[in-house]
Amino acid sequence: MIGYSCKYTPVELLAAYGGKPELLDQEEPDFEIAEGLTHANLCCHAKALIQEGTRLKELVLMDCCDSLRRSYDVLEFTGGQEFLHLLDLPHEDNGCAVQRFKAELLELANACGTFYQTEFSREAFLRACRENARPLPDGPFLAVLGARASPPLLEVIQGAMALPVVNLTCSGNRNLEAPPAGAESMDFDALMDWYAAALLRMTPCMRMAGVTARRSLTEHPHLKGIIYNTVKFCDFYGFDYAALKDQTDLPVLKIESDYTPMPSGQLSTRLEAFSESFALPGTAERNTMKETVKKAGALYAGIDSGSTTTNMVVINDKKEILASAIVRTGAKAQNGAKAALEEICGKLNLQPEDLTAIMATGYGRGNIPFATGTKTEITCHARGAHFLNPEIRTIVDIGGQDSKVICLDETGAVTNFIMNDKCAAGTGRFLEMMARTLELELSDMSQKGLTWKKDLTISSMCTVFAESEVISLIADNHSENDIVHGLNKSIAAKTASMVSRAKGTAPFMMTGGVARNLGVVRELEARLGSGMFITENPDLCGALGAALFALEEP
Repeated sequence: MIGYSCKYTPVELLAAYGGKPELLDQEEPDFEIAEGLTHANLCCHAKALIQEGTRLKELVLMDCCDSLRRSYDVLEFTGGQEFLHLLDLPHEDNGCAVQRFKAELLELANACGTFYQTEFSREAFLRACRENARPLPDGPFLAVLGARASPPLLEVIQGAMALPVVNLTCSGNRNLEAPPAGAESMDFDALMDWYAAALLRMTPCMRMAGVTARRSLTEHPHLKGIIYNTVKFCDFYGFDYAALKDQTDLPVLKIESDYTPMPSGQLSTRLEAFSESFALPGTAERNTMKETVKKAGALYAGIDSGSTTTNMVVINDKKEILASAIVRTGAKAQNGAKAALEEICGKLNLQPEDLTAIMATGYGRGNIPFATGTKTEITCHARGAHFLNPEIRTIVDIGGQDSKVICLDETGAVTNFIMNDKCAAGTGRFLEMMARTLELELSDMSQKGLTWKKDLTISSMCTVFAESEVISLIADNHSENDIVHGLNKSIAAKTASMVSRAKGTAPFMMTGGVARNLGVVRELEARLGSGMFITENPDLCGALGAALFALEEP
């Protein structure tokens, strides 16, 4: 096996000499080996590539960017490979670039012939060229665009979507044109002329100087939506995503990977919400569908299983709220759900089987055995918010372990949403830890920051670093009110930034437990320049939306 990482790698040429090319795109649980060989700030994909490379004997790399050039230098220094070759990739696809790249291919061909002790096989070369001409589906499909995506990430994406998913990322979009007529009789030099040009004519990645041909990726008549992947700190695809949002009306979901395994809860929520937002009944389609006839007097429940609390709402066939419950989730989602169900049954004097349908949402939605269906909290918050106030266009939901901004249209359909990544900054858990550091109750935190004398700024949003900063402020004898005000400002700043990135507009609604913190609410309103619509029980919006779906769906 000979490893490679770039779609411009001449894998057909490698196959012609008996090599068995394999794309190196695996995630790594940590970067211990790579960070022992180079600095920690190197691109995460490059670090993953170094770690994979140390386990292989044969490698061909491209100098697509400085990080991959550094990967080659590190692997060359380790000396663990029997065959290690670096190709210089031109930025253009003009005549000079083709000749320059052809020279690189000829040099690689000589190196392969020497290493494998074999002659060039025209038959194997042309067979590989034809096998790598992969047409797009002739029916509806979704595309993963942007930076390279690991096989585990692609598998999760494909499993969450109802439509076929095609990998059109920088490493997956490798559609080589078919060999020309008479290729079987072309001399080797002429064949390499064609091959070098054909490689450079592939749909360009963002490394190339001319990227206008990338528009073909988003203008396919059967393309129904885009999952756009970026690799952390890779600016090329950050720019591409920003441009894409202005170039297409297709639904677009942005995700980001750092080549370590992603949290399954957050990733599945993003993907399932994206699928629900454009492919499933319950959003814009709901408004043109006839509701299923429901039995008079029937009861419907929604249960929102969150990291901190489990919330449940019961409505009747007239969409009237009959009862609700908010309980601690605890160590297991099913235990919190059972406790919420028992409380509801006690309030309404009924048995669980008296509930016609129970829709589950939240991170624990897949672990509630008595639920009759599931939906993501993104979709359920949107449904609940639109029911409570049809004028709302942006929901700010700050829960125990994540923050979300959800944008709605006039029908209540989700038009965009973003979530925080791999970090508790600005969430309920962040406030809990700060309250513990200050030896305060969360209810005290809600009031303490309303009156203050010194306008402190908590510069770090990392929960661990912010805790250290708070401890230093306590040691400097700053008042609790001033410190809590600084914390409220930091949460509001992070949240307002998320609203801006999501292009959220007023009217705003705030949901989740942190909506009970008046200090955070006031600071956020000041930054957004608009008031927040907050219900008496902001924790229940998702559960209410789930209950409405339980009623409305067949």
